Amino acid sequence: MITRRLLVAGLSLAPFAAAAQTAAPAMPAAGRRAWAQQVPQLRLGLLGGENEQDRLGRYEAYRALLETTFGIPVRLFPAADYAGVMQAFSAKQIEGAAMGASAYAGAWLDTNGGVEPLFVAREADGGISYVSVMVVRADSGITNLEQLRGKSLAWADANSTSGYLVPRSELRAAGIGTESGQYFSRTGFGGGHEQAVVAVLQRQYDAAVTWASGQGEVSQGFTRGNLRAMVEKGMLNMADLRIIWTSAPILNGPMTVRTDLPAAFKKDFTDFHLALATAHPQIYAQVERGGGQGYAPVTHDMFEPIVRLRREEAAERRRRS
Repeated sequence: MITRRLLVAGLSLAPFAAAAQTAAPAMPAAGRRAWAQQVPQLRLGLLGGENEQDRLGRYEAYRALLETTFGIPVRLFPAADYAGVMQAFSAKQIEGAAMGASAYAGAWLDTNGGVEPLFVAREADGGISYVSVMVVRADSGITNLEQLRGKSLAWADANSTSGYLVPRSELRAAGIGTESGQYFSRTGFGGGHEQAVVAVLQRQYDAAVTWASGQGEVSQGFTRGNLRAMVEKGMLNMADLRIIWTSAPILNGPMTVRTDLPAAFKKDFTDFHLALATAHPQIYAQVERGGGQGYAPVTHDMFEPIVRLRREEAAERRRRS
């Protein structure tokens, strides 16, 4: 297996790779668990970046399968933005959520270590990283970053790894100012990954950053990611966009749960997901917005570099204010 190295803002982060593939575990047998006394219902937050109806639709079969498997009510809470899910963790209003690495790091800091990562998605090659890509309209005449000087750029969400934290850090490390009026005429937030791309298509911004697996056919929006999801929903023809920049690999975001939940729940919840891609491939593909090879367990230490970047961002905001 190829070991990948993340490079963010000039920092060389520890190499990481997915654990060796092993036979997929069996889906846990259906039935109410003893931990249900402490977790009588399972509340899952859904990050923003996609319209609420589509999010709920993609997750409905997954929600029903969790409910059938563990014999407890499962409720989905779509947030307007990433901050909504982070705040829900702080208030203990949810038990879990699939989060980007930056949102996880922010929730971990906000709760003083009150959340933990369980696993991340594997990509089509078995790896556990993805990329941030910068897109422009294909008819814009813009083919590289230099030609974007003096143009506008949309971030996805202030708590997005690929839609803000990593591209901002990498651009600044390359000497490109990311505040409005520095290199770009203006920068702003599109309101989510999907919305940022739509803003480019509608000429509200010249460019936007979003996430993709970085694998597979570009014409199809890659194997997984926001572009792939938009193509599949009929919202995007990749011929209308051009990718002019790609980040270094980014560690996939984790399924995150509160640390105060029972260990038996965390094990059952993890086992359910490790079996999901094999036992219910269509549900897996709906949740992950495309194909991959299931999930891989992770630890908090793997996200420490992103935690450090979040701390640096917070320190910079304090200096500016």
